[in-house]
Amino acid sequence: MTKDACKQIVLDIIADIAPDEDLSSVKPDVRLRDQLQLDSMDFLDIVMELRKRHGIEVPEADYQQLASLDSSAEYLTPKFNALGK
Repeated sequence: MTKDACKQIVLDIIADIAPDEDLSSVKPDVRLRDQLQLDSMDFLDIVMELRKRHGIEVPEADYQQLASLDSSAEYLTPKFNALGK
């Protein structure tokens, strides 16, 4: 899986949990919570959806790795590749 594909997965999850957000102008290197109206529950929903939809476990200690699209892709790409996705 490519980093761009990982970014799209994160954006798809955000679109489902925060359907009113405009994701067309999300900057990949800026913290998602600084760009979007996401609270801590929304963030937990992202983590839960990664597990439910894709079997990706994100330990609480690693949550900061999902702060931006770029950092999410950097963190998630090897995890998806390890699962053979």
